[in-house]
Amino acid sequence: MPRRTATMLASTLILIALLCAGVFIKVPYSEMSPGPTVNTLGEHDGEPVLQISGRKTYPATGHLNMTTVRVTSADYNMNLVEAVYGWLAHDNKVVPHDTLYPDGKTEQQSTQENAEEFSQSQESAKVAALKELGIPVRSWVIVSTVVKGSPAEGRLHAGDVIKSVDGTAVKAPEDVAKLVTKHKPGEKVVFTVVPAKEQAAAEKAGKTATATTDVTITTAKSSDSGASRAIVGISAGTDHTFPFSIDIKLADVGGPSAGLMFALGIVDKLTPGDLTGGKFVAGTGTIDDSGTVGPIGGIELKTIGAREKGAQYFLTPKDNCAAAAKDTPEGLTLVKVNTIDDAMNALKDISSGKPADLPKCTTKG
Repeated sequence: MPRRTATMLASTLILIALLCAGVFIKVPYSEMSPGPTVNTLGEHDGEPVLQISGRKTYPATGHLNMTTVRVTSADYNMNLVEAVYGWLAHDNKVVPHDTLYPDGKTEQQSTQENAEEFSQSQESAKVAALKELGIPVRSWVIVSTVVKGSPAEGRLHAGDVIKSVDGTAVKAPEDVAKLVTKHKPGEKVVFTVVPAKEQAAAEKAGKTATATTDVTITTAKSSDSGASRAIVGISAGTDHTFPFSIDIKLADVGGPSAGLMFALGIVDKLTPGDLTGGKFVAGTGTIDDSGTVGPIGGIELKTIGAREKGAQYFLTPKDNCAAAAKDTPEGLTLVKVNTIDDAMNALKDISSGKPADLPKCTTKG
């Protein structure tokens, strides 16, 4: 056999062997790719994404699309060949498995966490939207979770409304921790609450619950390394009562990153005219009750997915701007937003045909 032929054959066999080995060699990585993008003003699986009753709504054209990222499951074992392909592909991103599933988090745990974040983002989107429109929303501080085995277990319950701690009125969730940590471990703290059952009954009857109960709890020492602060073992949150019904129907989506686009969709539905002027606007970003927009993960993949569906503008959280601007899909304008007010002002410029006035993202932010 000629030497050149033998060399080519040997090289081919080595390459085949390496490819075969790559298929069987498992690596601790996961893959992210552009996921579905859904118009919050339209329908999904045959029903409106935003369903509002008890208040006049208006037809809206154009797009206010929320965007997603698709990720491999927690138990998916990526091989070396797939990892290399993902690293080379423009519309995929390979990341360490622990980035998506830290501390050995299972698929079920991750799904549950994402569902809870998605639910909370919907509530905050509703509050932010109604506040933007000047529509009053009743809010109160509640016991969000109770840690098993903590001093509060069996004494306080999820959904209890916290009126005061040691006689000091509670106006925000962070007030609870501040008041508890004024104590030393082992001291008693008094919670004045409306029990969750009584609160639920009052809400169902359209009334305000007024009967309160005092609950005395002995504080414990925090388990944080080196910490000596007092705790009772709860996390506080906020609950709301809306003046009319707002339902967000979107299955198989998790996480908090659609909050901004849900809020804008609600505003558009409740006001005459079109926020977008018929343009295709997509975006992402968490939102809190005050309307502040927060950063999200996978921004580069979301912009790709949005542009592939036809988006012309992409509302981008300020803290994601630098990363997004490094590889902006052709034909897509990245608009920097930090609050729902920023987003509303940007939509005014988009709808009126003034793209030059938009605050655009750059690689510096």
